[in-house]
Amino acid sequence: MASAANQAPAKASLFYDPKVRGIFFQAILVLVIGFLFYEAITNAVSNLRAAGIASGFGFLTNPAGFDINQQLIPYSSSGSTYREAFVVGLLNTLLVAVIGIFFATILGFIVGIARLSTNWIVAKVSMVYVEIVRNLPLLLQLFFWYNAVLAPLPSPRQSINFGAGFYLNNRGLSLPKPILNDTAWLIPFAFLAGIVLTLLFRAWARRVQEATGRQYPVGLVGLGAILGLPIVIWLVLAAIGGTNPITFDIPEQQRFNLRGGMQVFPEFVALLLGLVTYTAGFIAEVVRAGILAVSRGQTEASYALGLKPSHTLRLVIVPQAMRVIIPPLTSQYLNLTKNSSLAVAIGYPDLVQVFMGTVLNQTGQAVEVVAITMAVYLTISLITSAIMNIYNRRVAIVER
Repeated sequence: MASAANQAPAKASLFYDPKVRGIFFQAILVLVIGFLFYEAITNAVSNLRAAGIASGFGFLTNPAGFDINQQLIPYSSSGSTYREAFVVGLLNTLLVAVIGIFFATILGFIVGIARLSTNWIVAKVSMVYVEIVRNLPLLLQLFFWYNAVLAPLPSPRQSINFGAGFYLNNRGLSLPKPILNDTAWLIPFAFLAGIVLTLLFRAWARRVQEATGRQYPVGLVGLGAILGLPIVIWLVLAAIGGTNPITFDIPEQQRFNLRGGMQVFPEFVALLLGLVTYTAGFIAEVVRAGILAVSRGQTEASYALGLKPSHTLRLVIVPQAMRVIIPPLTSQYLNLTKNSSLAVAIGYPDLVQVFMGTVLNQTGQAVEVVAITMAVYLTISLITSAIMNIYNRRVAIVER
């Protein structure tokens, strides 16, 4: 009897344990949500079958039958499938997102630092830029770049010739197209090797500086390794093989058009300019806020140690400001990637324009197309957030 009486309070105390109770209710919530999703999916499939609408992902292997003007992989309207059209649109989205993030970060940091400049003109010009681009809709800015800046360019017949095979007209920028031979793969390999060597030298130089205080020109050494090593490999391959490992197909101006080379389409340029200038305005404010969050005493202490203003900003202020900058900067990267879906307004063949536009209209399988597109953007956002969180942990303050 005594043992039974002791077991009952034990069970009661186990149920009132906050951790056990939390796990119990969370498990119930997961089961309820899973049941609702299951019911929604089965109900949608039943309704589609009753309406005679095809479901499933088998349509991805059907012939696409339409062309895409910008493609980073081999694609043709006659032999490619909807799956390949999806990949083309995805790569176009990733291309504009990666390039846009790179240039928006650079421009945003420049403008954000310029807003804190002691030069009145520089500070005011930066402020005007930020206030204009942040308060105008992005879609309106895309129309401005596409219709007001790029559309008035001359026709291909009257292309602006910059020399060396570069021509600019209202159909885009034509430039030399590189043609690689069998040994040309060593050049990008040398480029990657230069990056690795630069990172190793940077780590070594940092350890030496922490131990002795001596500084090494990491920037110049890195620039020499990243650019010099591929050039050396290029010259060696040309000397050994007797032929240039990389040749160029130069565009030639014909009577009515240009022939040869490669082309950067105006839709891509307009979208990139719009995303970069718009996002850079928000990044500039993030950078300005991060710098202002650093105590003024840090700057005064750096000046007292004899550091120049440029060294103070690069070595003392910005590294500390990054702890404040990174979280909102991640949000701006995600916004830029998602805002690239506005490319449909100017005809750039991104994922939304190709997959949710043309493919959806031809197949009519809205559920599958929308689900795939949402999953892609969710995956891109999660990967971007994970990368930025890893970097955020590296620059965070470690308590001792």
